[in-house]
Amino acid sequence: MNLVDVKNVSFAYSENNFVLQNISFSLQKGSVAIIGQNGSGKTTLVKLLKGLLKPKVGDVFIKGINTKDTTAAKLAKTVGLVFQNPNDQIFKNKVLDEVMFGPLNIGQSVDEARENALRALEIVSLTEKSQENPYDLSLSERKLISIASILSMNTDIVIFDEPTIAQDCWGKTRVKDIVRLLVSAGKLVITITHDMDFVGECFERVIVLNKGKLLLDGSAKDVFSQEDVLSAAYLEPPYITQLCHQLHYDEVFLSPESFISYYESHRQKKETNDAKH
Repeated sequence: MNLVDVKNVSFAYSENNFVLQNISFSLQKGSVAIIGQNGSGKTTLVKLLKGLLKPKVGDVFIKGINTKDTTAAKLAKTVGLVFQNPNDQIFKNKVLDEVMFGPLNIGQSVDEARENALRALEIVSLTEKSQENPYDLSLSERKLISIASILSMNTDIVIFDEPTIAQDCWGKTRVKDIVRLLVSAGKLVITITHDMDFVGECFERVIVLNKGKLLLDGSAKDVFSQEDVLSAAYLEPPYITQLCHQLHYDEVFLSPESFISYYESHRQKKETNDAKH
């Protein structure tokens, strides 16, 4: 059974003004990035996956359950959403209480919630801040607290809304590590983001929305190889992909590490062949 099935979904906030039109796809465990310009329908789609909105046409199924037949509160055990702005999510005056709120709200015992919250704070490297007021911390740290609040709930599906915004280099590295950790644990990780470098480095599959329609859906390498199609949606591949294309490499590289590995491998082969001759 798929974790997510979106079947012929259309949605309008007002009569006949559709912001999503006939969207269909299925998701299993792994990492998926949903990209597109502002107004393309990304946030609306995520709200449909979370059950905060219901389709006007079509259906959204989460682990086989039609979102029209349940509530966002019940789906909270399965789908966790990390908001773009942590200030919209955080409301407790102690970090540990904030991270424990989600687990308690879905029925975990106090001891279980505390254990899961402390583990989540360890993952985001904020254990030493557990007794502090979240609003005494930096915006980057508050973003990590909001991530920990969802990690502590141990949901099968984790959705990140622009997770690298307001993050410094260390924070971005931490977020990337968290995405990889969740994927290795068998979760479905979804992000909506404008950070194409982040997508290229961390996400296996990419869904491109343009003016409410599904423009592309495939592996990150396949999607980012279609520069002309992306350009029509006012999107660009990761910087390393663009650079290597300008250097006339046929291979599509999604991260500096992948290019360095490729370059070193071919350099060593060339040196070996030269030595033989």
